[in-house]
Amino acid sequence: MAGVDAELAAALVRVAPGTELRDGLERILRGRTGALIVLALDDGIDAISSGGFPLDIDFTATRLRELSKMDGAIVIDSATSRIIRAATQLVPDPAIPTSETGTRHRTADRVARQTGYPVISVSKSMNIIALYLRGRRYVLEEPAAVLSRANQALATLERYTQRRDEVTHSLSALEIEDLVTVRDVCGTLQRLEMVRHIASEIHAYLLELGTDGRLVSLQLAELVAGVETDRELLVRDYLPERWHGRKERTAVKVMESLDQLGPGDLLDLSTISRALGYAGPDPLEDNVSARGHRLLARVPRVPEVVRERLVEHFGSLQALLSASVDDMQEVEGIGENRARYLREGLTRLAESSILERYV
Repeated sequence: MAGVDAELAAALVRVAPGTELRDGLERILRGRTGALIVLALDDGIDAISSGGFPLDIDFTATRLRELSKMDGAIVIDSATSRIIRAATQLVPDPAIPTSETGTRHRTADRVARQTGYPVISVSKSMNIIALYLRGRRYVLEEPAAVLSRANQALATLERYTQRRDEVTHSLSALEIEDLVTVRDVCGTLQRLEMVRHIASEIHAYLLELGTDGRLVSLQLAELVAGVETDRELLVRDYLPERWHGRKERTAVKVMESLDQLGPGDLLDLSTISRALGYAGPDPLEDNVSARGHRLLARVPRVPEVVRERLVEHFGSLQALLSASVDDMQEVEGIGENRARYLREGLTRLAESSILERYV
């Protein structure tokens, strides 16, 4: 399951396990009575509603279950706090195309397309809960099945995270020796993007799991900690000085381009190199030098503004590594103590990176 957009995500949160609405839907499903529920009320819903009973009462799962025993649709307000109407007939535009077959499902799909609001159909024959929204149909599965897939995705994410750490450490060592190629950069970016894609899939599972996904959420947060920061720093370190295109390239634009790459695109390092801004007959073998954003970020307790000034002043990681304490004091905001601290921190990082590479 791929990541979901904000509109569908908001609808899934409303019907997730742990909510009273989901409790009511599960009761209807167990009772095998079926239901058609609209999750909003405005003039558009009024215009296609006919008959029924105006209620405007507090929403409870029990009331939803009992009202579903009557024919017709149930209308709930957008906050899922009140049941506005019950046993009403919905008459959407019959010209709206739908691939659904059952009367309840066809109505749900057409109402969702016509109004733009989420509509839920509970099928007593198929024993499913389906959420319709702007032409999309999303079947709500049993939490246990979703949790099983989420755990499988977590196991995959853990393996990808381990591989990401390996290539990141390898890149750091190559940076110290100034032996980095575009291939090394793109290989590291590839792993970061793969981790983000899997994390996005797990986020979608979490929306559907609701309160049942608390442990998965904690594990996910631990596995993806720092990924977004690492991605931004890597792009800023290796953004080409000259962009081979019509428009100037920035780190933000590069990350937006990377966002557009699908799982298949990420398998091709040439595609990633183009998104990063490198062109030519074989850019992957070109040598590149880091600016130093990533390595400086690994030195604790150094403010971002100081890191920016250092990179701007020295221009490259190699210049930073060879800078003396006196050289660093020339940068605004860096006194003798901070300069010594930075010099020692960079030296330790350089030594540990080389050690990890060769030991």
